[in-house]
Amino acid sequence: MRADLAQQRVLVPGRSVTVEVPATSANLGPGFDCFGLALDWRERVNLAVIEDGYRIEVSGEGAAELPRDESHLIIRAVLVGLADLGVRAPGLWLSCRNTIPHARGLGSSSAAIVAGLLAAAGLAEVPARPEWLLGHANAIEGHPDNVAAAIHGGFVLAYEGRAGVTAAQSNIHPSIAAALFIPDTSVGTELARRMLPEMVPHVEAAANSGRAALLVHALASEPDLLYDASCDWLHQGYREAVMPRSYELMKSLRGQGFAAMISGAGPSVLVLGSRTDLAVLQDQQMPGFSIRLSEIGAAASIIDASTIDSGDMSSPGNQTVMETPGSGASLIEPTRSGQLRRPASQTSQVTKTHI
Repeated sequence: MRADLAQQRVLVPGRSVTVEVPATSANLGPGFDCFGLALDWRERVNLAVIEDGYRIEVSGEGAAELPRDESHLIIRAVLVGLADLGVRAPGLWLSCRNTIPHARGLGSSSAAIVAGLLAAAGLAEVPARPEWLLGHANAIEGHPDNVAAAIHGGFVLAYEGRAGVTAAQSNIHPSIAAALFIPDTSVGTELARRMLPEMVPHVEAAANSGRAALLVHALASEPDLLYDASCDWLHQGYREAVMPRSYELMKSLRGQGFAAMISGAGPSVLVLGSRTDLAVLQDQQMPGFSIRLSEIGAAASIIDASTIDSGDMSSPGNQTVMETPGSGASLIEPTRSGQLRRPASQTSQVTKTHI
């Protein structure tokens, strides 16, 4: 329940939080708007409370196009979370280096939303309950599959239940990994959704339901069935016109026996299989695509929550930026986080917390 403005607790400048969130893939073939998978590709986001205003330092993917005010998606999510928790920040400083490509079907917007909500809980010093995160994240994003995977990690099934949107975690076989073919062009989610028909033939819906059920089984205990289980009749074929190169690549990989599918709304292509089988894909040259191999990812987490002496927060942008190789690293360069380097005497450390 949101508190009136006069009743809101005001955060003291100097409170800071660092969170990590995974890239995600949704649908996984037949699990349209239901299945989500976290990838071992993490981004680090840093938030701090300042005296007033918004100071936003963003680099990497999409940095030139992103706003530098409260309309930034991470800041929007932080403000939603803080308001619901009855807390207000006089000002916020955000630092992040984006490594997840935007509009590629890899959950960049979901990562931003979950990062903002998780950071809000960290700043407010309250537990980040998964159901709270999912409810707000789904309301902002408009569909739950990617955000649920980012919140819970691993493989999830998101659905609308009696208590609202929720997610069930399902097992995934330890031998399964992922390969991603990421195109150099983007396709907006809204455009991809406009390609879908209002109705599909009953026979195709029935076939899709059967493969979705089979995919849950294949991911959990019988990976040899992934190829058959990843067939889809609901969305991929209808979207071919807006991502022809990706659709052709998906068909080519399936022709070679790989369980390939469009990742989320596309246009990236996801392949699921054993590490040994996927390793051979590294040698395939696909013009216009980069390839990345990934393990299955863990849940979003708060990795640091501290209070800095207010005198050191007058210009947070001047704080030292720490190198974090391997944390969400792109194919070309390691990621750099904006994590603050602080003397231990100035901080009140909180241990890493998984939600």
